[in-house]
Amino acid sequence: MTKSIVVDHVSKRFTMRYHRTIKQMSIAKIRGQDLTDTFLALDDVSFEVEQGESIGLMGLNGSGKSTLLKLINGVMRPDSGQVLTRGRIAGLIATGTGFHPQLTGRENIVLNAAILGMTDKETKARFDEIIDFADIGKFIDTPVGHYSSGMSSRLGFAVAVNTNSDIFLVDEVLAVGDKPFKKKCMAKMQEIRASGRTLFYVSHAAGSVRKMCDRVIVLEKGRKVFDGETDAGIKFLHYEDTEDDVNSEQEEDEELGSDV
Repeated sequence: MTKSIVVDHVSKRFTMRYHRTIKQMSIAKIRGQDLTDTFLALDDVSFEVEQGESIGLMGLNGSGKSTLLKLINGVMRPDSGQVLTRGRIAGLIATGTGFHPQLTGRENIVLNAAILGMTDKETKARFDEIIDFADIGKFIDTPVGHYSSGMSSRLGFAVAVNTNSDIFLVDEVLAVGDKPFKKKCMAKMQEIRASGRTLFYVSHAAGSVRKMCDRVIVLEKGRKVFDGETDAGIKFLHYEDTEDDVNSEQEEDEELGSDV
């Protein structure tokens, strides 16, 4: 089968700065305190994804999920190892990514579509569909800088799902949407999955991952600790250990559209 994504022994390190001003740094240095520190957001991560697979990327906050998605998307480069992808990549890895706050929603559709690699012809053909999907009414003609996080998410997701792509990345985009919008997003993602595109979905919602994904990869403190069948991955994370977790998952299923 055709490889869609190859992550080969990838590591990514970041630097944390404890002090902002020269005065703070000088005082810290006199006291013998550290000025900076480094940490591995990703530590020697490797896996391959076949074209058409639906992958759920899971793990606790700070495990490296968003960093990995940014490397796959090409927003960042690894410090060591390599990330190879095949075809056009679309999706939403952060609310408002690629939007200019002083441009209107309409203008940002054109800008964001160009960033995702769409031609003018493709953008014009999908323009009305994007506006209908976002469903933000008269705010489409106001600057995006005035949008709430939910409205920005609506517009960004609307552009992304209407992009002709081979790989679709989603990082917790549904967390800021209202219930009807979440259901609409889940239905659209099911369409993407059924179309044979590769889906890479980051979520803490076990119910939606179980419905959307054939396979789960779990990160823990930057390292890959599980890669396998979806139910086994959810159990590995102990997301179903207690009755409260089960009830929470049932509520998530309802909210995210279990009837989709």
